[in-house]
Amino acid sequence: MEEVRETSPRLKARIAGLFYLLNGGTGFAYSVRSRLVDSSDASTTASNILAHEHLFRIALAADLIGVAAYVVVAGLLYGLFKSVNRSLSLVAAFFSLVGCTIQSSANLFDLAALSVFHPEPSVGAFNAAQSKMMALLLLRQHAQAFNIAIVFFGFYCILIGFLIFRSRFMPRILGALVGLSGLAYVANNFAIFLAIPIPMVLAHLVPILGGIGELSLMMWLLVMGVNTERRRAQADSLAP
Repeated sequence: MEEVRETSPRLKARIAGLFYLLNGGTGFAYSVRSRLVDSSDASTTASNILAHEHLFRIALAADLIGVAAYVVVAGLLYGLFKSVNRSLSLVAAFFSLVGCTIQSSANLFDLAALSVFHPEPSVGAFNAAQSKMMALLLLRQHAQAFNIAIVFFGFYCILIGFLIFRSRFMPRILGALVGLSGLAYVANNFAIFLAIPIPMVLAHLVPILGGIGELSLMMWLLVMGVNTERRRAQADSLAP
């Protein structure tokens, strides 16, 4: 029984790392949309999506799988970091789940765009040009909803980074990297919402910072897990 107790947190950490890897479906979906959707040209966007509709639908499914995987990550990380600060870990999980809800709901705009491209026979309110523009507007709304979701994920990364930094069972440098990625997400997207011009150098820096932080966390969870003895000691020190 003692052996199971010792290995369980490390196993949970590695499972979290595995599901973090599955969240790569969101990255795949983002890449596909970036290639097919031209936010300034409705005709080009329509042509691209209709020519690669199967790929577009695969991207939508991959995005949903990625979101589902991230829900699992949020639950497992809550369990790992509640020994550091239960309340803060719960708040972090809440931010993640809100972000997941918004991101998954954003896919409704993609489905709506596909419905515009393939209207019911009884629905003929728009001509071809209007249909293309309507579809593009829906796809733009998906992008806006995704930006909102990223803000919540940014706050999640900030909190998880702080919890890692305060923990005794994961390296502080990892917490700093994850927290920095969260700050980059939040600052970048609030700048977008407030229409604040962002230098291209900084705009390109955001995904780099995000990738370094989150990839580092994923790889650490997969390869190293957590220091079980130190985690138990920290949990015992907080026990009433």
